[in-house]
Amino acid sequence: MARRGPNNGGDKRDRILRAAVKIFSRKGFFNSKVSEIARAAEVADGTIYLYFRNKDDLLISLFEEKMGEVVADVRRRIAAGGNALDRLRIFIENHMDLLERESGLVEVLQVELRQSTKFLKDYTPVKFFEYLEIISDILEEGKREGILRPDLNVSVARRAIFGALDELSLTYILSRKPKYHPTVTAAELCRLLLEGLCVPGAAAGEG
Repeated sequence: MARRGPNNGGDKRDRILRAAVKIFSRKGFFNSKVSEIARAAEVADGTIYLYFRNKDDLLISLFEEKMGEVVADVRRRIAAGGNALDRLRIFIENHMDLLERESGLVEVLQVELRQSTKFLKDYTPVKFFEYLEIISDILEEGKREGILRPDLNVSVARRAIFGALDELSLTYILSRKPKYHPTVTAAELCRLLLEGLCVPGAAAGEG
């Protein structure tokens, strides 16, 4: 079989996805045109339709593939952690660090994806559920280790943790204020989750 050169189909598809991140993050999903993405990817307009049905399909494919990469990466990182709390901290820090490492991509996933009616109504985000499952696995591990409460509702807890990460990420993307910087918010969220809101002995029902 002949070696695939730099202009093979896979390379074109990757270039289109990279160009989509650039255009979507700069102009917004609704304001972006397929022709602009094609120009940024240095391909003909019609080439995009060889790989994606339309702009929504391009956005969804971008989400699924990039989330797959994020899932694989965070699994590698938490594998080097110690107990469940160490792994949860790594997960949180990695999620927030993505805002710095992949700012354009995260902006597309956090902001622009929510503007796709097809994504919100018709698409099952398989890789996103895998991402949430990583949190579930960590929490279940913490229960087995005796670090977390045995009666912890893992389904609610994982959604609460991701919801906090999602909101903090979105706030930083939209404001860029230093007080919401990923390093700051990751540390504070870890502290909140691991130490709680109350000073020792001040929880409701005590004293």
